[in-house]
Amino acid sequence: MTSDFEAQLRAVSLRVTRPRLAVLAALRDHPHVDTDAVIDLVRADHPTVSHQAVYDVLRALTDTGLVRRIQPAGATARYESRATDNHHHVVCRSCGAIADVDCAVGHAPCLTASDDHGFVVDEAEVVYWGICPDCVTRSEEGNR
Repeated sequence: MTSDFEAQLRAVSLRVTRPRLAVLAALRDHPHVDTDAVIDLVRADHPTVSHQAVYDVLRALTDTGLVRRIQPAGATARYESRATDNHHHVVCRSCGAIADVDCAVGHAPCLTASDDHGFVVDEAEVVYWGICPDCVTRSEEGNR
């Protein structure tokens, strides 16, 4: 998998570095994590990588489109490596868990605006809100 990451970095003209590979691996294994979680994941295997290095890597990977930054209303920014398609997210109102949701209808941008006001739409961002199964179960158990 490291060679895949190396190829991805080279394809967007980024040097292959240990911090970049570590961040990509962390996001592959733990999608939808915030910056602090990325730092913890990277430093678990590479304790000498600084906080600033992780911030810089996240910015570079986001700027080049290798990583997607999402920020549901009222939540901290999260990062994911699934950045090449136009998928959406479902967010738990209780615990903040996030899951990917593939486009339900049509091709990207998945939704056609009822009035695009002359914009050339190339992406749609949809966030579904609800309660995740774990929180529903906890709530039902608490009501017994």
